[in-house]
Amino acid sequence: MSKVKVKKYSNFWERNRKSNGYLLKKTLLGYGVSICRFILLFGMCFLILQPILNKISVSFMSESDLYNSIVVSLPQNFTTENYKLAASIMHYGEGLLHSFVISLTIALVQISVCTLVGYGFARFKFPFRGFWFACVILVILIPPQTISSSLYLNFRFFDILGIFEAVRGSTINMRGSVLPYYLLSATCMGLKNGLYIYMIRQFFRNIPKELEEAAYVDGCGTLKTFIRIMLPDAKPILTSCFLFAFVWQWTDGFYSNMFLGSTRLLSTSLTQVVDNLGIYIGRELGLSQGAQVSQALANCILSTGTLMIILPLIILYLFAQKGFVESLSSSGIKM
Repeated sequence: MSKVKVKKYSNFWERNRKSNGYLLKKTLLGYGVSICRFILLFGMCFLILQPILNKISVSFMSESDLYNSIVVSLPQNFTTENYKLAASIMHYGEGLLHSFVISLTIALVQISVCTLVGYGFARFKFPFRGFWFACVILVILIPPQTISSSLYLNFRFFDILGIFEAVRGSTINMRGSVLPYYLLSATCMGLKNGLYIYMIRQFFRNIPKELEEAAYVDGCGTLKTFIRIMLPDAKPILTSCFLFAFVWQWTDGFYSNMFLGSTRLLSTSLTQVVDNLGIYIGRELGLSQGAQVSQALANCILSTGTLMIILPLIILYLFAQKGFVESLSSSGIKM
């Protein structure tokens, strides 16, 4: 057989001439698409990062820089006094400890019960399963603010079938403690619990049933199969749900303001930082009343406090990003 010789063109313009200009059009189109993609991605990243960058810049400015029209992004008088002032007003150490303990324990309770419920919806058939899963969807769709009055009355006058009132003579006021948090989370009515159940259910549904059947053949029971076979495979989705639960609990202000009265949390301290700023400065100056605080300084301290709340979450993500990214990639393939 005779070999067909293909003529090679080393010059781009020569190859473009032989293709009647198609090569040039294709190359220009490729560069154009790449430039448009870069502009869109850069614009999206800028919209997300620009407010954070502004807060970082403002947090290191002195009060004189806030009124200086020349200072835009970089502070002229670099200072860390704003962080010290925000930490003192927010009682940062105490609030950080309480927020970490409550967020961690609530997230663990939520993930534990939501994993059991999600696995049950994915694998077992029981009466009214469709109805109960529709209730889970309603928990996702209905905002908790719509049931705030019911939640307040339920935990303000807490009772179980009238037993407490019959024994003690009155109901129990559970407001001002962390117990309502745990009760709501343990009964799958906590913050975003419906979303975690849905995510975990979808993940378990996509795991082949042959794995469980093989375990049953080897003599494993339902609980042992769940613990030894299913949970190790569910580590990525559990990591994602745990991070979501921790972050949402960390920044929650609805349940915190409703139930936790005197407990210092970073989320509730941030909402009061502007009101307490004038009182704190007046106390430092020896005034009987709070000092008058400018709007620029109040916004500066508020931005600084926001960064101090975000920082622990960024550190947490840096340690857990491997499992989080693994969950997103595996979920994208299976679902």
